[in-house]
Amino acid sequence: MAEIKDRENALIMETTKGRVVIELFPDLAPGHVGRIKELAREGAYDGVVFHRVIDGFMAQTGDVKFGKSDGPNFNPARAGMGGSDKPDLKAEFSNVNHGRGTCSMARAQNPNSANSQFFICFEDAGFLNRQYTVWGQVIEGMENVDKIKRGEPVQDPDKIVSMKVAADVAE
Repeated sequence: MAEIKDRENALIMETTKGRVVIELFPDLAPGHVGRIKELAREGAYDGVVFHRVIDGFMAQTGDVKFGKSDGPNFNPARAGMGGSDKPDLKAEFSNVNHGRGTCSMARAQNPNSANSQFFICFEDAGFLNRQYTVWGQVIEGMENVDKIKRGEPVQDPDKIVSMKVAADVAE
């Protein structure tokens, strides 16, 4: 098991394929890390499907409005079109490479439109650098991310069972 250096800045994401531990980068993207932790602590990501998963590229999730499988607005056809009820975030672009296991925010055309959706890179996606906000890195369980069912949209998708800040989970 990977060592979690700072439990306040790490996520434990249980998926239908297994556990994934993500180290957060609050110095790099303080606004985005704050939002992810806020939504995780509210349970907003629990039950959210991986709605767009492209082999060799990335697995996208985090639509807490239309992608929450047990939520009142769940709509597989619209998953990926929604966010949270919180305001969109100002971009926090950096020079960090979108490599394997990088966690970055999804957004619309507007650079300042990230809200709750995010993706995890399967392989190097350097062409995204300085255009999307990197906020974390998978430090354990990337083999479980690799098992997530592919599709655009995904039929009978995998999902986040629970996502918690490590500091809130008993060791």
